Amino acid sequence: MLELDKVKKIYVIGIKGQGVTAMVQILASMGIEVTGSDTDEKFSTDEVLQKLGIKYFEKFSPENIPTDAGMILYSTSYNAENNVEFAEARRGWVPMVSYPEMLAELFNQKYGIAVCGTHGKTTTSSMLAYVLDIAGASPTAVIGSRIRQWGTNALVGKGDYFIIEADEYQNKLALYEPKAAILTSVDYDHPDFFKTFGDYKKAFSDFVAKIPKIGFLAVWGDSVATNEIACSCQGNIIKYGFMEDNDIIIRNHSFSGTQQKFEIFFLEESLGFFEIKLPGKHNVLNAAAVIAACHQLNADLEKVREALRDFEGTSRRFEMIGGRNGAILIDDYAHHPEEIKATLKATREIYPDKNVIAVFHPHSFSRTEALLEDFAQSFDDADKVIVLDIYGSARESSGAVSSADLVRLINKYNRDKADHVPTIAEVVEFLQDKIGGDDVVITIGAGNVFEVAGKLKQ
Repeated sequence: MLELDKVKKIYVIGIKGQGVTAMVQILASMGIEVTGSDTDEKFSTDEVLQKLGIKYFEKFSPENIPTDAGMILYSTSYNAENNVEFAEARRGWVPMVSYPEMLAELFNQKYGIAVCGTHGKTTTSSMLAYVLDIAGASPTAVIGSRIRQWGTNALVGKGDYFIIEADEYQNKLALYEPKAAILTSVDYDHPDFFKTFGDYKKAFSDFVAKIPKIGFLAVWGDSVATNEIACSCQGNIIKYGFMEDNDIIIRNHSFSGTQQKFEIFFLEESLGFFEIKLPGKHNVLNAAAVIAACHQLNADLEKVREALRDFEGTSRRFEMIGGRNGAILIDDYAHHPEEIKATLKATREIYPDKNVIAVFHPHSFSRTEALLEDFAQSFDDADKVIVLDIYGSARESSGAVSSADLVRLINKYNRDKADHVPTIAEVVEFLQDKIGGDDVVITIGAGNVFEVAGKLKQ
């Protein structure tokens, strides 16, 4: 048990991480002074930290750590081998707590609702938090991306609900004790940690098994893997999806541009039509998951309907960046083959007559190697693909595969479709005078590929 009420100052190693930044906001709201450090690389979280008035260093140095810090909070990207501050802090007497441990400490004390799964976690958790807030529940939330209407990725509420985007990497799920959960999808990922798909699925099975009998699991019912995992849950299981054997069924779906409309049935009773501003069938499923959870929590469905209609989404999820020479610039966080397919399918539906140029930044060497064939076949709905050098992140500096390997494989299926352009600066130079009114450029990936769209806009 962390005695946070006795801590006056916390220092954060890796303060720019999305989840970490959200945690910083919650700690600051508790009256704790927070400072920290990270690299000088620019992320969307810089703006959030600056708005909060949080002081941070853009380099790692043992001298950064305040002598009066009562606790060290660290991102799990860092350890004694790859970070000098971590190594220094570990030699001292100040307690060190990882971000997921801190999140678990706060989450487990409340009515915790965890949104987990390979894809859709960010949109679904932010949508749920936004909707429950509008419905008057005043939840607390920690989300992995900035919610456009909040301008931040955290919500500090006064109610009982604590909503988190529960990341499965390094099996952080083992730390959380959920009262309820949403399981959006399960496709093999994080091969650097989970050696087999069986290991990966077991992390989710063990997690949903912790939901109490009085709790619930809202689960995507159109998938074999999610249904298999749901069998471990002792609580009430509500399946949602397009197929007719679900409890929450999506029918009469239509779309116009990014606007989508659909009817929801619960056990053959119509709950009426709902609308969202987000593109793609995957976002209709995300909304259905939120409706299923809100129905279980007895939220006012009229307020749920109104909030879903108004929800603008999060940063880096099909985010309109602007234009250049008449070309449309969009940015999306998709970094798994299934996410790329869904994002590009939505792009093609909205812009059927445009030339779609995908700028892809592969994220982590291990993922790219393990899913190389799948990645190569993810770009059917793009006319042209530009692949940057692999973004290793803090986890990996090298690997047995390269972006050139991926480009060769894409071109094996579709001749001359892909080009390898190593750096962000080179991609900007490559595209800036070539694109025009017939083009949509969509930057895709979990690293800093969003800079391409931003620089093209400038």
